[in-house]
Amino acid sequence: MCLGIPMQIIAIEGMIARCVARGVYREVNLYLVQDAALAAGDFVLVHVGYALQKVDAAYARSASQLLADAQPATRTDDHA
Repeated sequence: MCLGIPMQIIAIEGMIARCVARGVYREVNLYLVQDAALAAGDFVLVHVGYALQKVDAAYARSASQLLADAQPATRTDDHA
């Protein structure tokens, strides 16, 4: 099983896209989606630095929210 993180494309140069998700920026390889029409503002699912597929904005928001909800709460009272 792989986990694809939805990221928004900021810019594209050749086969590399600059993408962002939750304030984290990454360089993403577009080789696996080279047949998709991609532009700045589009969303892609990213796994280990590769875009796996183009997704629409509603899907990206929904998946991002599910991932955020699954993240464990940070404890501030931990004195370990």
